[in-house]
Amino acid sequence: MIKIFHKQSILFFFMLSIITAEYSIERKIGDILQLGLPATAILSTYYMEDSDGFKSFIKSYAITVSATSILKVISHKERPDGSDYMSFPSGHTSSAFSGPSFIHFRYGLRYAAPLYLLAAFTGYSRIESNKHYLEDVIAGASLAIFSSWCFTKKYDKKYSFQLDYDRNNKMIILDFYKSF
Repeated sequence: MIKIFHKQSILFFFMLSIITAEYSIERKIGDILQLGLPATAILSTYYMEDSDGFKSFIKSYAITVSATSILKVISHKERPDGSDYMSFPSGHTSSAFSGPSFIHFRYGLRYAAPLYLLAAFTGYSRIESNKHYLEDVIAGASLAIFSSWCFTKKYDKKYSFQLDYDRNNKMIILDFYKSF
């Protein structure tokens, strides 16, 4: 019997393999967040039924990841642990910040604020695991934020709601509207 794995199962096993690696807990969490935060941005576009936002995020993310890779090769900066010369900028941090910065510029800062904290933790985890210097992390975050700022337009609300109180029936009425 052939079992078919769903995308969620594959993602689960991928995340499990990252968690079981022999690294510090900070590094493990940072490894998960570098993919989890961009995934959150993609899921937000599905939740909002926002195909234009999805396209914007993919474009911004692709440019962020590409620019990060190119800068790593060009800068040829040695990592603090001496493992290679791919320190500048931090790829984990640029990937992690792409999610919250997209949500910030598309849907608003109040939705992105907690995600920014998680992205900042990702940067911290890279310094703590001796893989990056502070300037590498700042550059990675800045690159993602700048890319999102350039390629993301504010969301044009398709949904609205109205809250009323009916005194006769003593009821609170909440109406949702979707414009087309």
